[in-house]
Amino acid sequence: MTLKFFDKLSQNFIELLGDKDDYNIIITVKNEKSFTAHSNVLKCRSPYFRKELKNIIPNENNIKTITKPNISNEIFDIILKYIYGAIVDLENVETKFIFDLMVTSNELEIEELTKKLENHLIETKSSWLKSHFSLVYRSIFSGSNFKDLEKFCNDIVAKYPNLIFDAEDFTSLQESALVSLLKRDDLQLEEVIIWEYIIKWGIAQNSTLPVNLKEWTKENFTTLKTTLQQCLPLIRYFHISGNDISKKIKPYKKILDKQLWEDLTQYFMAPDHPVESIILPPRTILAQELPTRTTEQTKPFSPIISYEHVAEISSWIDRKSSIYSLTNTPYEFQLILRGSVNGFAPQTFWDTCHGHTKTVVIMKVKGTDEILGGYNPLAWDANAAKTEGDYGTWGITNDSFIFSLKNGMIQNSILSRVKTQDRAIFNFSKNYQTTKGPYFGNSLYMYSPNSNFTLDNNMMCNSNCGHYEKPIRTATDYFSIVDYEVFKVIKKSS
Repeated sequence: MTLKFFDKLSQNFIELLGDKDDYNIIITVKNEKSFTAHSNVLKCRSPYFRKELKNIIPNENNIKTITKPNISNEIFDIILKYIYGAIVDLENVETKFIFDLMVTSNELEIEELTKKLENHLIETKSSWLKSHFSLVYRSIFSGSNFKDLEKFCNDIVAKYPNLIFDAEDFTSLQESALVSLLKRDDLQLEEVIIWEYIIKWGIAQNSTLPVNLKEWTKENFTTLKTTLQQCLPLIRYFHISGNDISKKIKPYKKILDKQLWEDLTQYFMAPDHPVESIILPPRTILAQELPTRTTEQTKPFSPIISYEHVAEISSWIDRKSSIYSLTNTPYEFQLILRGSVNGFAPQTFWDTCHGHTKTVVIMKVKGTDEILGGYNPLAWDANAAKTEGDYGTWGITNDSFIFSLKNGMIQNSILSRVKTQDRAIFNFSKNYQTTKGPYFGNSLYMYSPNSNFTLDNNMMCNSNCGHYEKPIRTATDYFSIVDYEVFKVIKKSS
């Protein structure tokens, strides 16, 4: 018979953690907060601390100090309580905190806690993982310890490859992540498109390569071949058409093994003749239609927002309490206007968007990570009646809102719904359309006395909220933009 008293043991070790008389380790984390601990406990519970403490020289009081400035106070407090008492309290904790806790646990080589949190996220927080896909995907490939999360994410990317391959920061993707995708038999992209993507990625890793391929030297091709040595064997070359082999592969044939190129040449001349190279099986085509090889299809969805942003805005439109996942977002955003393509004159907005209902205006603020915008369920009216001093007319709605989106250093999105429904949207009369653009109450608007939104510091978010619930920007001054877009929100067909 074995008697177990783990609860009491856990309680005693938690009490030991609070004992300030016998510690010999100080750990300093973010904001320079210090925690005290005992070396024997740390070394026993974490391989990371066992290795780290070997290399630290103690001070005159025989105390060693470890500095971890990338770990928050709150997360390290939970880590220490787990190390001592094997207890982790996740009540009333946001999912982002749990994700960060998992990443930190992995960094500190606490395998048991890392695995438990990984499974918890997949089993109970899948919607959050999907709606924060880019963050999750780029975090889990820093090591090789998140196998279940890698599979979870790659199952999504295999079906919706544009999430990664069409992303603006695709070329900064970790090699391990790219390789894991290329190994998938169900990656839903034409093989020649996959080839073009890996060439793009490989060139981006070597900034010294000439832009003009005709200027490349033998050494340049060798550099690219070395960069792509993990990727090249995973391309299904024998399932690319002869025409594409000639147009897309041949210009880079110097990065292929000589035998492979000879076999490819022979295969398309005499496909029944045996070859020495390994012929990988074709990728499985799912019921959905593969992306077509057109310039338009391979362009990124937007230079400003991501699919995660689309899911978030869609959930606000439907007044959902949680954010839609990437796979069940009920709307698609159809581009109506992009400043960098159609021009930044205010009149262009009114000429292009007139009559369109259910539109989202997106603005990228110059010099910051801020993405601001608003949703108008009503039709923009370029023929507004000359009332209220010939200024225009108000659009009345209770469903419009303005927002700031998570991006870069901006940690959280902000949603602000209209509070004065008869002052939600303003349509300017033609007398003012040369200088004034979309106008969400007096809370968010675009204005340009020089008739070019990028030349003026005249966009405005009203810090007093105006006709909307709360401010979406901490700065109270005017701002300028680098680009803006207008999308029509369309319900997906079932």
